[in-house]
Amino acid sequence: MEYKEIKPYIELNPFIHSYWELKGNEPDRQWERNFPDGCAGLVMNLGDTCITDNGLVSMEFGKTYAVGAMTSFKDSFIDSNTHLLGVCFKPAAFANFYDYMPQNELTDNTVELEKSNSFDVEKILKDSLNHFNQFFTDRIKSKKNLLQSVINDIHSSKGQLSIYELSKRNYTTVRQLERNFKMYIGISPKEYSNIIRFQNALSIIKNSSENRSFSDIAFECGFYDHSHLTNEIKRNTGLSPSEL
Repeated sequence: MEYKEIKPYIELNPFIHSYWELKGNEPDRQWERNFPDGCAGLVMNLGDTCITDNGLVSMEFGKTYAVGAMTSFKDSFIDSNTHLLGVCFKPAAFANFYDYMPQNELTDNTVELEKSNSFDVEKILKDSLNHFNQFFTDRIKSKKNLLQSVINDIHSSKGQLSIYELSKRNYTTVRQLERNFKMYIGISPKEYSNIIRFQNALSIIKNSSENRSFSDIAFECGFYDHSHLTNEIKRNTGLSPSEL
């Protein structure tokens, strides 16, 4: 399997993490697992029909799909004829380009977009990077992100601030914060914070020395104990810590 990421035009950096491409190789015939990161995205299929969402959705050639924020892992079947192009938005940035779909309707789902909101197959095959950049530059509806300061607080604290503290710091109510997160990200601020905390723990686990205690990592990342972290890893990845 070949996978690569490309950064967008600098003007699009506030809204888009990256464009990505995935191609299957001859030996490939396996389920590929993605973990939650709190981000939505778009995917276009340029290969054979691709099975995703743990076998529930079939993505067809030439069609563009919106992918909502995930609350658990998601498997897609990759073989030698798989060819996917995608866009990973930054949190809450879907609304900077599309204004017709509350994100909670997309959570954990992959939904085909109508042609008017989809990528152009011929332009993608000719020059995907240029088409992506032009497509999104032409579609910017707003350069503001209502949740950016809250998202910054969550990331800087590595997901360890309480929702009350987040609302207090950002001069809003818990109820309004939850409403905005559901609308623009698709999950609650607590769920988003838990994902960021999990991602931080996962990074530490993968990069720590073998003599690092799992309990130490759990406490550093704001989990109650070893079991709490283990349960979160299993929920988000479907794997035990030793299988990561």
